[in-house]
Amino acid sequence: MKSKTFNKTRLASSLSLILGAMATMPALAQDNDDGEVTAGNFEVIEVSGIRESLTKSMLTKKAASGVVDAISAEDIGKFPDTNLAESLQRITGVSIDRSNGEGSKITVRGFGPDYNLVTLNGRQMPAANLEATGASSSRSFDFANLASEGVSAIEVYKTSRAAQPTGGIGSTVNLVTAKPLSNPGLKASVGVKGVIDQSTETGSSVTPELSGIYSQTFNDDTFGIQLIGSYQERDAGVNSAETGNGWYTIKGDGGDWGSLPRDGSFENIPGPNDVYSVPRNLAYNVDEFRRTRMNGQLTLQYAPTDDITTTLDYTYSELETQTMRQQISTWFNGVPAYGEYTPGTNEEGSVMGPVIYADNTCCDIGLGTSDYGAVNENKSLGFNVEWIASDNLTLELDYHDSQAEAGPKNDLGSNNVISGVQFDRVQTEVDYSQDFPVMSIVYADGVNGLDPSRMLTSGTSFRNSYMKSDINQLQFRGNYYLDSGIVTSIDFGLAGTEVENRSAYSVAQRDTWGGYGAPEDYPDDIFMQRDLPGLFDDTLGSNGGDLEPFYYATSMQDFLSAISAVAVANGDTLGPCGTELCMDPNYQVDRRTKETMWAVYGQANLEFEIGQMPSWLTVGLRYEDTEVESAAQVPDITGLAWVGANEFSVLDDGFTFTNLDGGYDHFLPSVDFKMEVVQDWFVRASYSKTITRPGYSDIQGGLTVNQLARAQEGSGTAGNPNLLPFESTNIDLATEFYYGEGSYVSVAYFDKEVENFIGTNTYTDTLFDIATPIGGPRYQEAVEALGTDDAAEVRQYFFDQGYVNADGQIVGIDGEDPLLPIRVTQAVNSDDSRSVDGWEFAVQHLFSDTGFGVILNYTMVDGDVEYDNYSLATQFVLLGLSDTANAVLFYENDDWEVRAAWNWRDKFLTSTTDGNGLANPIYTEEYDQLDLNVRYQVNEDLEVFVEGINVTGEYQRTHGRHPNMLVGIYDVEPRYNVGVRYSF
Repeated sequence: MKSKTFNKTRLASSLSLILGAMATMPALAQDNDDGEVTAGNFEVIEVSGIRESLTKSMLTKKAASGVVDAISAEDIGKFPDTNLAESLQRITGVSIDRSNGEGSKITVRGFGPDYNLVTLNGRQMPAANLEATGASSSRSFDFANLASEGVSAIEVYKTSRAAQPTGGIGSTVNLVTAKPLSNPGLKASVGVKGVIDQSTETGSSVTPELSGIYSQTFNDDTFGIQLIGSYQERDAGVNSAETGNGWYTIKGDGGDWGSLPRDGSFENIPGPNDVYSVPRNLAYNVDEFRRTRMNGQLTLQYAPTDDITTTLDYTYSELETQTMRQQISTWFNGVPAYGEYTPGTNEEGSVMGPVIYADNTCCDIGLGTSDYGAVNENKSLGFNVEWIASDNLTLELDYHDSQAEAGPKNDLGSNNVISGVQFDRVQTEVDYSQDFPVMSIVYADGVNGLDPSRMLTSGTSFRNSYMKSDINQLQFRGNYYLDSGIVTSIDFGLAGTEVENRSAYSVAQRDTWGGYGAPEDYPDDIFMQRDLPGLFDDTLGSNGGDLEPFYYATSMQDFLSAISAVAVANGDTLGPCGTELCMDPNYQVDRRTKETMWAVYGQANLEFEIGQMPSWLTVGLRYEDTEVESAAQVPDITGLAWVGANEFSVLDDGFTFTNLDGGYDHFLPSVDFKMEVVQDWFVRASYSKTITRPGYSDIQGGLTVNQLARAQEGSGTAGNPNLLPFESTNIDLATEFYYGEGSYVSVAYFDKEVENFIGTNTYTDTLFDIATPIGGPRYQEAVEALGTDDAAEVRQYFFDQGYVNADGQIVGIDGEDPLLPIRVTQAVNSDDSRSVDGWEFAVQHLFSDTGFGVILNYTMVDGDVEYDNYSLATQFVLLGLSDTANAVLFYENDDWEVRAAWNWRDKFLTSTTDGNGLANPIYTEEYDQLDLNVRYQVNEDLEVFVEGINVTGEYQRTHGRHPNMLVGIYDVEPRYNVGVRYSF
C-alpha cells in the first residue's frame, strides 16, 4: 500500500466537489502527515480489491459532516454483491426485506421501506409496486430492479442536511453511477455467470447472467462515453404454508363467530380475560418463479473547458416476472370441533395460541392454480451542467425526467387463481405445535382421499394491478468558497419537483364457490398427483407423518380450456372476455395524485478550533412547500348480490371521479458538528428535522367501497389529501476512531421523535343506501320455514322460491330490506408522538499485511411504538423496528478473494392488518443468513468466481399475536453464481 499527501488549490477543491459522488456533500478534509485535518489536504490511498473498497467507504464516512456510511465498488462494474439490497444489509443499521429469497427493500434504523428516500446521483427516483389484491399505496423503491454493475458507490445518509432532498425519516440512500471522465481512458469488461438455483422444480436449475461495460474518453479526455448493460434470467421455487386469510381474534368470553365450544373438547379453554384466535384457512403453496432482468445505462460527458462539464445520461431497467402456483387449501368457517391451546393466565395481557385445532367446516378441499406475469419498467433521462464560475464559486444545474411503471404481462392479470375443488371434506385438523403447521383431512364415508374423478372448479379471480409514477425534477445548486474566516463555504440551492402517481386495480371474480359444472366436465388426466411432504423436508418437525400425503396439480391452460368448454356448452359469460377467463381492463380502483414541491435551502460550512482541536460545523435550513391534487374513481353503486354462503358482491353501474386538494409546508433545520479530539478520533453531534410523505391510498381523493362484502357489513377506504407528512426531530451523537489504514471503530446513538403519525380511523355508516337481503322479510320467511339461519340453506331457499332478479341473482330490495352498514377506514394524523432511539456499534479491522480483515456491527433499536397483542383496537405503531447484526470475514491476496458474510435480523412487526383486512399484527421472526464469495484472479485481465447466497438454506417464518398463529413459513433454498469476468 502506498500513500502520499498533496495540497489542494481552490480549483482542485472545486473539481473534487463536482466530480464527487454527490454535489450536496462538499469535499472535506482528510489526514495530512502530521495528523491534523485541514481543508487544504487529503490523503490518497492506493490499494485494490476488497481493501480498496473498504478504504474508500471508510474515507467517505470519515470526511462527512454528519453520520454517513457507504459501500464502494472494488472496480468499475465490480460491486461486492450482485444485488444492491444485499450489499446494503452489510451497513450498520440497515436491514432488508426479501422477496423470493432475494433482497428487495430496505429498513434503516427501524424505519421501513416507505420511510427511506432513494436517489440516483442525487435525483429522486420514482417507484412502481404491485399488490396481489389491491392498488398499491407504497412509495418504496425495489432494489431488485437494478443490477449492480452500473453502480460505483452507495451512500447512506443517516442524518439529514439542508442540501438533501426530503422524504426519508430513516435515511436518504444515494446510488452513485460511474462516469467516463472520472475513469479516463479505455475501460471495458465482460462478465458471464451461471445462476444455479436448485429450488426450482419445473424451470432450469442453471440460468445465464451476462454483463458488459465499455467506457472510453477522447480528445484529451474532454469527451467520454460509457455504456453498461446486463441481462439475467433466474428460475426459482419457494414452497410455503400460509394462513393467507388471517386469524379471527376473540376474547375468551366473546361468544361470537369462531368461539370455542365449552364442552371439554378443547384443552386449556380460554378464560374471560384471555385473548385467542382461530384460523380462517390454511394453504400449502408450491410456487415457481421465472425472472428476467435487463439493465442498460448510457452516459455521455463533454468538458469543453476546464471549468465546464456537461453530462447526459439515460438509465433503463426492466424486470419481468412469471409466477406459477399450485395450492392445496382448506377454508375454516368458524366451526371448531376439538383441540388444544397453550395455557393462559386469564389475566390482562394473556394471549393464547393453538397447539391442535380441528374444525368441522365442510366440504371443499381447494386445489388452486395460478399463472401470472408482471413487468416493471424504469426509465430515467437526465442532464447536468457543472460550472466552476471562479476559484470561489461553483454552480450546477440538474434536470431529470424519470418514470417507473408496473403492470400485468398479459390479459391473465398481475395475479390470478382458479380454484379446483373436491367436495368431500368432513373435518380438518391442524397441528401448530412446531414451526410448520401440519394439516390432515377427514374425508366423507367411502372417499379415500383426493380423487381426480371427483374434482371440478369453483370460483376464479383475475386481478389487474397497475402503478405508474413520473418525476420531473429541476435542481439548481451552488457552492461559494470563502478565502478567510471560519466560514469556509456556503451552499445554496433551489429545487422544483413534480410527482405524478397513478395506482389502479380491478378484479374479474366469479363467485361460483359451490362449483362450476360437474366433475365429468373436467378430464381426469389434467390433474397430476404430486408428493406433498417431500416439498417440506427442511421444515417439517416430528409431526410430519400426519401431513396429507399428496396434492394434485394442473396447468393454467388446461383449466382455462376446460372451464371455457363448460361455458360454451351452457351459454355462460365468464367475464370481460365472454367465454374465456381474463382480467378486467376497466379499473374499479383508480387513484391519481400530483404532488408539486418547491424547495429552497442555504447551508454554511464552518471550520475552526476548540482548544487546538480541529472542528467543523454545518448549519442549514431548508424550506419546502408541497401542494397535493388528488383524484379517485368512485363507484356508482346499484345494489348488493348474495353470491356465496357467506359472501356478497357490491354491484355498480360504472364509475365517476372525485377530486380533493391539500398541501403543507415545512421549515427543516439541520446542524452537524464534528471535532477531532485527538489525531483520528472524531466526535459528532447532529440535529435535524425530516419528513416522510403519506402513502398514496391515504391521500386519495374519494371513497372506495370494496367489491366483496360480508353478511354483517361491507368495507371501504376514504382518502385524506390534507394529511400532514410524518415529521421527525432527530438527534444523533457519534464517536469514531480511525486507528489504521482501513480500520476504525465507531459508536453512535440516535433518537427520533416522530409526530403526525399516520394511522387509521374507522367508522360505520349505511353509505350509498345499499339494501341487503339479510334480515329482510324474505330472509325471515326462510329462517322460519327452515328452522335454521344456516347461510347456505337460507340462500338455497331464496333460489327455490325464485327470489332472484332478472340476472338470476339474489339482491337486496330498496325500501324493503335493511341497509348494509359500510365500515370505512380513513387515514388520520395522530395527536401523539412516537419516540425511536437506538445504538450502533461497528468495527472494521484490516490485519496489517496478512490479507485478512473483519467487519462487525450491531444495531439496537427501541421505541414506544410496540404493538399490544392483547388489545383488539386499531393501533398507531411503527413497522420494521428490530435489532440487526453483521459479521464479515475476508481474506485477500494478489490472486484470491474469499469473503464470508453473516447477517442477522431480530423479530419485527411487518403489518398491523392481516389477509382479511382486520386489525391483527403480522410479525416476521428472527432470521439469519450466511453468504460466501470466492474469486480467483487467473491473470491481470481474467478472474473466475463463485458466489453463494443463503448457503445454509435458512427458512423464514411469520406469525400473528402468538408464535403458534402461523401466517407464513417459506422454505428458501441456497443459490449460487459461478462465472468469469474479463477486463480489457
